Amino acid sequence: MVTGIETSGEQVVHLFDELVVAKDSFKLIWTLVSILILVIGVTTGVLVIVWLERKVSAGVQQRIGPEYAGPFGIIQSLADGIKLLLKEDIVPARGDTWLFNIGPAVVVIPVFISHLVIPFGQHIILSDPSIGVSFWIAISSIVPLGLLMAGYGSNNKYSFLGGLRAAAQSISYEIPLALCILSISLLSGSLSTVDIVETQSRFGFLGWNLWRQPIGFIAFFISSLAECERLPFDLPEAEEELVAGYQTEYSGIKFGLFYVGSYPNSSVSPSFVTVPYSGGWDSSIPFFTKFGQDSLSSDLSSESFDLVRIVIDIITTLSKSYLFLFISILTRRTLPRVRIDQLLDLGWKFLLPIAPGNLLLTASFQLLLLK
Repeated sequence: MVTGIETSGEQVVHLFDELVVAKDSFKLIWTLVSILILVIGVTTGVLVIVWLERKVSAGVQQRIGPEYAGPFGIIQSLADGIKLLLKEDIVPARGDTWLFNIGPAVVVIPVFISHLVIPFGQHIILSDPSIGVSFWIAISSIVPLGLLMAGYGSNNKYSFLGGLRAAAQSISYEIPLALCILSISLLSGSLSTVDIVETQSRFGFLGWNLWRQPIGFIAFFISSLAECERLPFDLPEAEEELVAGYQTEYSGIKFGLFYVGSYPNSSVSPSFVTVPYSGGWDSSIPFFTKFGQDSLSSDLSSESFDLVRIVIDIITTLSKSYLFLFISILTRRTLPRVRIDQLLDLGWKFLLPIAPGNLLLTASFQLLLLK
């Protein structure tokens, strides 16, 4: 009898261990599937952004833009990517092969990792660390190292100068960027991207940090444009030198990787403008969430409402992000390129004094509210 009880106990323990292993395996599979969905979504977003930029730029300049590759030219970006895949990959004879090959990867990987902490909805985020926005700033600071490695490994003085400009530009604008984030964290009491959005959503449209931090918003938006190396801040790619800067010696898919890293960065920065300053997934229409919840809960089940709520959150976040992306595209086609000295003066002499001043004002008001 005792032996039978011990055998049954061992079977229960063995079954429990199997269930734990199965649960861990399911979590691992779900994490991998989530990462795959995110990578596919970001890659698809790159194709959309490239097509959108070409179409908006064509409209601004009163020309047609891509229209032959698919309806309205929507598969032109895919055709360009296939063309780059089929082109020959050339490595400079006297260049540093290891640095030359790893440079594009160092540029692309951090940009994809940055998407991990972007909340597309209240529960639609791959990772929600307590230092989400600081994680993004730290990861984005790795990209200029890849540009510097690419320029140095190319054994080309113009490429090397482009890499040096990229590093100087990144250092100049990361400091105001981080100080603006600190101001937002003081208002929200957290560095988590989810907590920052939820703090703004308490007061609806009027609770957005865009209205409470207008100076910080302007400094953050300008710094994000400089981090993306968008016009008028694309000094690393100096066309006036008749070369493409750090990517002059690249061809084929490695040349394409720099653009794959550039355009996701152009989507990450508007998303991080949306999250701290314009409410993230929170609707721009006051009381829309409560109205939608009351109307849907009476007709649909809770599962259906959750699905509709997820779709609305994603659409709201992407709409705000693409609005800021549209503004950056218009900026690219409106303002002329600045000189390198003007670029550094803007970062060190204008934005750097403004960002700490904004931080001090925010801290002072927070202390007054606590008293």
